[in-house]
Amino acid sequence: MLRYSRRTLRSCEALDWITVMIGGQAGARLARRLGLLVSGSTLLRQLRCRARCAPVVAPRVLDIDDWAWRKGHRYGTILCDLESRRVIDLLPDREAGTVAAWLREHPGSEIVSRDRGGIYAQATRLAAPGAVQVADRWHLLRNLSEALKNALSPHHRLLTQAARSSMGEVPGVVTSPQPSVPPWELRASLRNRERRFSRYEEVHRLGQTGASHAAIGRQLGLDHRTVRKFLRTETFPEAQRSPRPGIVDPYAEYLDRRLEQGCRNVSRLWRELRERGFTGQLNIVRRWLRCRRGYQPTSAAAAPHRAAPRISVRQTVWHILKETPSAQTYLEQVYQASPEVSVAAKLAKEFFRLITQRDLPALTPWFEAAKTTALAGFASHLTRDRDAVEAALKLPWSQGQVEGHVHRLKLIKRQMYGRAGFDLLRLRVLHTA
Repeated sequence: MLRYSRRTLRSCEALDWITVMIGGQAGARLARRLGLLVSGSTLLRQLRCRARCAPVVAPRVLDIDDWAWRKGHRYGTILCDLESRRVIDLLPDREAGTVAAWLREHPGSEIVSRDRGGIYAQATRLAAPGAVQVADRWHLLRNLSEALKNALSPHHRLLTQAARSSMGEVPGVVTSPQPSVPPWELRASLRNRERRFSRYEEVHRLGQTGASHAAIGRQLGLDHRTVRKFLRTETFPEAQRSPRPGIVDPYAEYLDRRLEQGCRNVSRLWRELRERGFTGQLNIVRRWLRCRRGYQPTSAAAAPHRAAPRISVRQTVWHILKETPSAQTYLEQVYQASPEVSVAAKLAKEFFRLITQRDLPALTPWFEAAKTTALAGFASHLTRDRDAVEAALKLPWSQGQVEGHVHRLKLIKRQMYGRAGFDLLRLRVLHTA
C-alpha cells in the first residue's frame, strides 16, 4: 500500500481492470456489488492518472498507420513497436502536425514503417529526419493494381470483345428467359430508378459549378465515392441486380414438375417440400412461385443457352498480376489487340515480381522502362518516395503486425460502442497491450 493512499495496490489494480473492461459508471455499479464503494468519475480519474504515470518510450522500429473511428469520416493514428509486437500509443487524428509532435516528444526511433500516404512521410521528415522510412510492400502492390486498373479503364470495350471471343460467343444467341417480375416490384424498381436518375443529374449539375466531391455529397446526402462514380460516367449507370442462389433453388426441378401437373396450391407445395428436407418458410416459396409462374420452364432436351460473358477491369488486373492459367487465352487476345496494354501488363508483372522477391537491382531498370508507358504516373509517384521503396526491398519490416492490432482495435471499439470516448479507448488498448 502506498503512503497516504486509501486503497491497497491490489484494490487499485482490480478497479483499473474493471474500468478498462466496462467503463466508469458500469464499473462503479459492479465494484459496489463487490464491496468496493467508488464512483464512476473516480474510476476514470484514477485510470487516467495511472496511465499518465506510465512512461511511453519510443521504439527503435516504429510502425505508424491509421485506424477508423468512423469509416469515411473520422480517423486516428496507431503507433506500434515492431520488435516487441505491441501498441505503444493512439492518437486522436491522422494529421501530420499531431504525429510530428508525438515524434518530437518521443525521439529515438531509427526506422519508421508506414503506408504510401504522404501524411506520415511528411511528419517523419519534419520530426525525425534521421530515421529510415520504409514503405509497406502490400501498399506498393495495392498502388500497382490501382495504377494498372486506371491504365486499362479506357479499353473496357476491348476487354469485353476479347472476353466474348475467348468464350467462343456467337452474336445473336438468345439467352434463357428470366423469371417475370411482379407488378408491385416493377413499380418500386421504376421509382428507385427515377430517384437515382434525378440524383445523377443533380450531381453533374453541381459538378459543373466546381464543387468538390465531399461538398456535393453533403448537400445531396450521398457518399463521396458515389459522387465520384457519377461524375466519371458519361451515361447514367443502371443498377444491375446480381442473381444469387436461394434456398428454394435446389427444389426447382420438383416445383417445375408440379406446376406442369397443374398444382397451384402454395401451402400444399410447401408441405411437400418440407417432407423433402426444405427448412424455409411458406412466404419464401410463395415469392419464388410468384416469379416462376411468368414463363414456361425449359425442357431437359433443350439446348443450353449461354449469356454474353462479361469481365470487369478489376478482374482483368487480377488475372494479369496472378497470371491465372484459365485466363491466358483471354489475355493473349487483349495483348494482340492493344500493344499499349501489353506493355503495361508486362511492366506490372515485373514490378509485382521484384516486390514479392525483393529484387532491388531490378528497380532502376523498371523505372527507366516505365517512363513512356501508361504506368508513367505511377512510376513518377514512386520516384518521389524512392528511398522508402528501396528500404522496403532491403529491410524486413512491414505493416503486417499493425494491421492485426487495427483489427483488434475494431473489436474493442465495437464492444465499447456508445459509452467510450477516445481517452477510455486509448487507456483500454494500452492497458491490455
